[in-house]
Amino acid sequence: MTNFRSEELFRRAQELIPGGVNSPVRAFRSVGGTPPFIARGEGSHIFDADGNEYIDYVGSWGPLLLGHRHPEILSALEKALEIGTSFGAPTEQEVELAAAICEAVPSIEMVRLVNSGTEATMSAVRLARGFTGRERIVKFEGCYHGHVDSLLVKAGSGLATLGLAGSQGVPQAFCDTTMVLPFNDVDVLEGVFRTYTDRIAAVIVEPVVGNMGCVPPLPGYLEALRAITARYGTLLIFDEVMTGFRVAFGGAQELFGIHPDLTTLGKVIGGGLPVGAFGGRKDIMSKLAPAGPVYQAGTLSGNPLAVAAGLAMLRHLKAHPEIYRRLEAHTAALCASVPPGVTVNRAGSMFTWFFTEGPVYDYESAQRSDTARFARFFHAMLERGIYLPPSQFEAAFVSAAHSDEDIRRTVAAACEAWQA
Repeated sequence: MTNFRSEELFRRAQELIPGGVNSPVRAFRSVGGTPPFIARGEGSHIFDADGNEYIDYVGSWGPLLLGHRHPEILSALEKALEIGTSFGAPTEQEVELAAAICEAVPSIEMVRLVNSGTEATMSAVRLARGFTGRERIVKFEGCYHGHVDSLLVKAGSGLATLGLAGSQGVPQAFCDTTMVLPFNDVDVLEGVFRTYTDRIAAVIVEPVVGNMGCVPPLPGYLEALRAITARYGTLLIFDEVMTGFRVAFGGAQELFGIHPDLTTLGKVIGGGLPVGAFGGRKDIMSKLAPAGPVYQAGTLSGNPLAVAAGLAMLRHLKAHPEIYRRLEAHTAALCASVPPGVTVNRAGSMFTWFFTEGPVYDYESAQRSDTARFARFFHAMLERGIYLPPSQFEAAFVSAAHSDEDIRRTVAAACEAWQA
């Protein structure tokens, strides 16, 4: 496997782009080596600038539920390009995408489109504060909600990968209203609410964490979150940027039967294009400008390309519910056997192989993983044509484009690579 062209591109990129990448985890800092520069994708496979082919389990970090270059999404984009790329004005398809989201996601009565998951969580938190008249926010260690200043505290993902607890450039005052608790611990949550009673505007949580690796909720945990927040008049925000339309058509809230007050979305709802959204109860969403006093805006929000791709994605998923059964079967087969010293966590088509013997249920237990061993495994898989997330603390994703042969080849490669 050669990587001369990727090495050349990476050298040039580091002169022009901080760290040579436009998002930190892509730089391979936690696993070492040079990242392959991707030239194109097709179905479940990607091809780098040197002509190497890989079975892809990153999938653009989750959006590509149908794989690369799905024909229905390409067709929708071609039709959108015939009309225009952006108007900064309402379009009919925006309404259709909003209707599709509201129909699919159990708790969403109204929704607003934005351009990224970060925008969605930032706006949802502002809306929660405006609606409740309170300032404090509760988040959980290892949960990442985008690079919002007040939420960039023990945020997992790239921060966990780089070994950082926060980020320089974030004023302490921005974090003073954010309380960070351990995930999956009901007792600590109860104690905080007894102390702060009527001062907490919202609890924001990834219902299945994907940014310290895949960490599902323990039985009863989300139910407890819902009951406690309702008791104290606090809004519950599900960050379903990763899980929305991924673990089930209606997201994690459909899978677990929990109705949050607000939900943030992204990734899958853009069909591979940049997008975000937040929505929830009508009485809360009606506080947004211009209907209410909580301001939020965006020039490219609801742009025709992202809307067209997202609408094609959601319509295809609705018409083909068997996709989720196939995703479940393929991911279960991929995770069926692991060697000693490896723990596998899975939720639907999200999974992580943690290089630790004990169960992984929160940030602290995830941090016990042997990252050096993971790095060796990662490169052994890359050499065998398997492209995994380049971090122990990121979830991997199976797409509907992955075939039985893809899964068989991946399992065979993993069995060899465990010993690397």
